[in-house]
Amino acid sequence: MISSTDNSRHSRAPIRLQQADDAPATRAAVAFAPPDEARSISCVIPCFNEGPNLRRLLPLLEDILWATRLRWEIIVVDDGSTDDTVAVAEAWCELSGFRCISLSRNFGKEAALTAGLAAATGDAVVLLDGDLQHSPELIHTMIAQWVAGAEVVYAVREQRSDESRFKQLGSRLFYSLVNASDRFAVPRDAGDFRLMDRKVVDALMSLPERSRFMKGLYAWVGFRAVALPYTPAPRAEGASSFNTRRLVGLAIDGLTAFTTWPLRVVSVVGLMLAVPAFAYGAFVAVDYLLFGNSVSGWTTIVASLMFFIGIQMISTGIVGEYISRIYEEVKGRPLYVVRRERGTGLETGRT
Repeated sequence: MISSTDNSRHSRAPIRLQQADDAPATRAAVAFAPPDEARSISCVIPCFNEGPNLRRLLPLLEDILWATRLRWEIIVVDDGSTDDTVAVAEAWCELSGFRCISLSRNFGKEAALTAGLAAATGDAVVLLDGDLQHSPELIHTMIAQWVAGAEVVYAVREQRSDESRFKQLGSRLFYSLVNASDRFAVPRDAGDFRLMDRKVVDALMSLPERSRFMKGLYAWVGFRAVALPYTPAPRAEGASSFNTRRLVGLAIDGLTAFTTWPLRVVSVVGLMLAVPAFAYGAFVAVDYLLFGNSVSGWTTIVASLMFFIGIQMISTGIVGEYISRIYEEVKGRPLYVVRRERGTGLETGRT
């Protein structure tokens, strides 16, 4: 097997799959081959039921990486897919430069991204989705910015006209809340599509937390970052499994992982309610002692009690979210479990 680090480009061997579209087509060798001392790049693609899209993405991405004149590897992380994602990815692993990491079940995109970053060995790492909404052609621009000195190049959506009004409002609200702290800011409308220098990847992998909100971690580690505007392409095949429930869960993870202001809000609201309640209670007691007026307004009292109990339950829920994060961290379970690895990346001889 000829490696992507060797001096001649491999010609693709036949791949043993039943469908012809699954197999990489044989291509003629090209004249250029990157020297051994050339900088290297890793592309990490987290996938969940993206088999049809991978058939289109992998040959396109390979051509783009050869054109960069860098040593490269493509790492597909299968996050417990139930379709033929693994079969498609492992077929390409018969060629050097391709790797497939299959997780034992669906651990979520944040865990799949972490698994890919842990496996990547390039001087720079590119993260992109497997549904072709993240255009691989932008990798050339990202590399140019990286060579010019940028340590992070992240893609930012130019507009959200293709999303529902509810999702647009929810996105604006989320970024306003998570950026309430002035220590660092999570860029609005920036996703996982980005290039990161090796030092940035190492910094991310040094973080021990298990409740990982990657968009926040990208911003927290800092480094020189350059925004790259782009418009996501329509999803090539299938439908996204990232529904409203999962988006809300991710938003809660982000807020509890990077902000503590909800806990402070609980304290402030409690103080704002307790002081007037105490003052009113003192007024009623003094009024009865001085003028003998009987206490009236039981309906108001009952409604007030229901209101205060509701506030108390919400406050308990907010505190419980933070306690649950502590519980997850204390257990110390791994972020993911690898079922199988196939292929050879930049590390020669690694299978």
